[in-house]
Amino acid sequence: MLTRRHLAALPLLAAPGLARADAWPARPVTFIVPWAAGGGADTVTRIFVQGLERELNQPVNVVNRTGGNGVTGHAAIANAAADGYTIGTGTSEFANFRALGLAEFGPENLDLLSRLATIPAGVTVRAEAPWRDFAGFASALKDGRRGSITGSGVGAGGSWHLAAAGMARKLGLEADRIRWIPSTGGAPALQDLVAGGIGVFTGSPVEAQSLAAAGRVRILAVMGEQRMTILPDVPTLKEGGLDWAYANWFALVAPRGIPAPVRTTLLAAAERAHARPEVREMMQGRGIVPVWDGPEAFTRFAGQFAETSAVLLRELGLARAS
Repeated sequence: MLTRRHLAALPLLAAPGLARADAWPARPVTFIVPWAAGGGADTVTRIFVQGLERELNQPVNVVNRTGGNGVTGHAAIANAAADGYTIGTGTSEFANFRALGLAEFGPENLDLLSRLATIPAGVTVRAEAPWRDFAGFASALKDGRRGSITGSGVGAGGSWHLAAAGMARKLGLEADRIRWIPSTGGAPALQDLVAGGIGVFTGSPVEAQSLAAAGRVRILAVMGEQRMTILPDVPTLKEGGLDWAYANWFALVAPRGIPAPVRTTLLAAAERAHARPEVREMMQGRGIVPVWDGPEAFTRFAGQFAETSAVLLRELGLARAS
């Protein structure tokens, strides 16, 4: 039987639990990146983490969990304890795992907190190529036979492959008009481009910038909504009359079920970290576009992105049978 003395003690019994929630974080936070150190996801994360550490007043340890075309790292985030001490970077690939048959995993498996940044795709050709601008490249793509121009920049079905497929569809061509040569990343793809092994690189112009400066490749266009600050002379596809934009995106995600007080504190700290001038300047200085859209807008975006990607993957013959 609960007496008045027992009832009076209840707030005292609850207080330690509340104090623990209010005190978050009381120890270092682990931040999982599903891709290797040095890549786009890793770069975005490490810049953001510099601001997040200042806002949380705790170390934030970046851990790269690679493998399975991103499945390993994303699963590690989703399966971590939902206490706020393990969070991570989600990349566009997790929206396509199910469609590609890589894993029964999608946006609903993670707590989608906000996008952090985007990096637009581009159209880069070697310096000796006959195309001086995107209009010339587009004409060659239309006039040539299917597969006569090859492209690369990532594995089959990856972000830059979808960028090429969507561009071809907007030109009124087959999604696989550009024959895709799978690559482990932008660096080897660009070396293949310089050597004449492929015809176009549709990855980030940021990765091609040094080769462009050395006169070894030519960046014809970017697939962003606007020109890149680090490449002000390179036009967008939209400026050339093609209504197509594509950017790889990087997001703050967490395991589902984090206690509401901890999640609220995390979100507020993350938004302040993202808004710090030094964080935004470091991103922009590397050609990265800072984005903060919050949980609701990001959840809608991820769902729409997954639907658009699934259509392109089916047209490319890469989606598993439903």
